[in-house]
Amino acid sequence: MTFRLGLIVAALILVADQVSKYLLLDLMQQNPNGIVLTPFFNLVLVWNTGVSFGLFQEDTPLRSWTLIGVAAAVLVWLLVWLWRAQGWLIGAALGLIIGGAIGNIIDRYRFGAVFDFLDFHAFGWHWPAFNVADSAIVVGVGLLLLDSIRMRPAAD
Repeated sequence: MTFRLGLIVAALILVADQVSKYLLLDLMQQNPNGIVLTPFFNLVLVWNTGVSFGLFQEDTPLRSWTLIGVAAAVLVWLLVWLWRAQGWLIGAALGLIIGGAIGNIIDRYRFGAVFDFLDFHAFGWHWPAFNVADSAIVVGVGLLLLDSIRMRPAAD
């Protein structure tokens, strides 16, 4: 049951991520300076050639393939973890991370970089642009942390 839940969540996230990128990529290419939606939220066009927060953006011929390989290895590890996991919270959390990881792997394969478009800023803070896949990964990690600190009955 946990494995199936994780796969369903991963599939939903993957679809949401790829559909949002499909719908927004052309729009953002037509508006390269971004689209202001609220005083704290814009849509932008950012190509993240590195990993989280723009790390490892060096332009080398093997960079994208190396990052795809590392992400694929982590993905396999996450699928094994999901296969062995018990409980709906862990299943949902791993599904969020897996779906997000696959979404970003697809971008890296198709474009050589990840398409980020959500841009939040408030009170002098400006977060790096991100996408649906990134959001799912962050929420999934948060749920794993929540599960790790949950009170459990003591074992006899």
